[in-house]
Order: sequence, then C-alpha cells, then structure tokens
Amino acid sequence: MAKAGRQGVRASVWLEGGGRPGGRRGGQPSGLDRERITEVTVRLLDAEGLAKFSMRRLAAELNVTAMSVYWYVDTKDELLELALDAVFGELRRPDPEAAEDWRVQLRTLARENRRLLVRHPWLSQLVGTYLNIGPHSLAFSRAVQGVMRRSGLPAHRLASAIAAVFQFVYGYGTIEGHFLARAADTGLSPDEYFQDSMSAVAESPDTAPDVIAESRAIMSARGGDTVAEMLDRDFEFALDLLVAGIEAMVERG
Repeated sequence: MAKAGRQGVRASVWLEGGGRPGGRRGGQPSGLDRERITEVTVRLLDAEGLAKFSMRRLAAELNVTAMSVYWYVDTKDELLELALDAVFGELRRPDPEAAEDWRVQLRTLARENRRLLVRHPWLSQLVGTYLNIGPHSLAFSRAVQGVMRRSGLPAHRLASAIAAVFQFVYGYGTIEGHFLARAADTGLSPDEYFQDSMSAVAESPDTAPDVIAESRAIMSARGGDTVAEMLDRDFEFALDLLVAGIEAMVERG
C-alpha cells in the first residue's frame, strides 16, 4: 500500500497497483476474489450501515475467516475504498459523442449522482474520506468535466461551476438519504415519518408558532402530495437555478 505523504494524506488502494482485480497476493484457496468481496461489502453497507461494518462481519457473511479476506486487502480502509469506487460504477454517464445539449447532460449527471447518494447512504461519508481516484470515480469526473467545458465557461471558472453543482447534489443527496434511512429505522413510511416529525415540532413548547406557520406555508406552496414529490420538485428547481446561473456567467463573458 502506498505510504502517506509528508502532509499526512491518506494512502490509496489505487496507488502502486493496489487496485488490481486479483488482489495483492493473487489466487487463494478460499475461492474468493476481490470483486466478490467488494460486492458483499457493498451489500452489507447498504443493509447495516458504515458504523456496523467490520472485517469480521464481512468474513462471516462470506463464510470464511477474516484472514482469508486479508489475503486480498491489507486494511479495512482499502476495502471501503474499493466499495466506494464500485458503486460509482452504477452511474450512467452521457455519451460524449451524443448530440445532446450540455444542460441536458449536466442534469442527467446531477440526477444520477443524487440517486446514488440516496441508494447508498454510507457513500457520502466515504467520498470525503478517501482520495476517490478509482477508475469508476475518475470516469464520472471526466464526464462532468467534459459536459461543463461545453457550457462555454472559461477554463478558470470550470472548477467553481462543478463545485457549485455537485456540492449541492452531495448535500441534497446526503440529507435525503439520511432522512429515508431514519424513516426506515422507525418502521414508518417517509410520508408518515415526515408528518410525525412536523407534528412533534409543532407541539414543542419551545417552538415559535410563527416559524412553524411560515414553514408550513412554504411547504404547501411548493406543491407535491408526497415527500418524494416534494423532494423531486425542490431538487429540480434548485438545479434549474444553478444551470441558469452558469448560463448567466457565460453571457457575461
């Protein structure tokens, strides 16, 4: 595994050949391979969350010893980095040769990224923990950069525009994913959990009535009969605002 630099940067499984499919030591009598281990890791993270994940738990799910897993990865961090990149492989990327407007492709990438964060609530924490330089992650980054270049923004503005769009998506998808996971933990549907939460806040003696009234009015005005519809409408309008902002900056030159 590559060593951390002088600034203490976390090493990456993708450096110095660590991400090769066969693992560090090649084949092993257990019959496992790195792809299978990563697949089960993702499934456990989806089912039980990052806090409950351990190499021992993974080994039990694979019906092998923990040492068998360590034949393929040196550390838990390496395995989590592999899982991080694996789910980025689920993202659909627009065809760079397609005759689609950059706005259409940017919206597609943003929606795909949001769905990924919601589908895998553990993902958002790992994105900020590792270098995120696996092949699937880099392919997504290249797609984003290619689409944004066609917007007409000057080169020195591209990074800022990408940050504006995808940090918004990261925050939105993270909060949405956590909300849905919390609702599932309570055994309620998202709509039931939302209504119970609003009622609890409204009944709290420390809550200012005017703030609750304003919040209810805003939520009513935005429309949508379900939490899913409200979330979709908010996301799409916010995305429209960001695209309009990019267009305005292009016109300014």
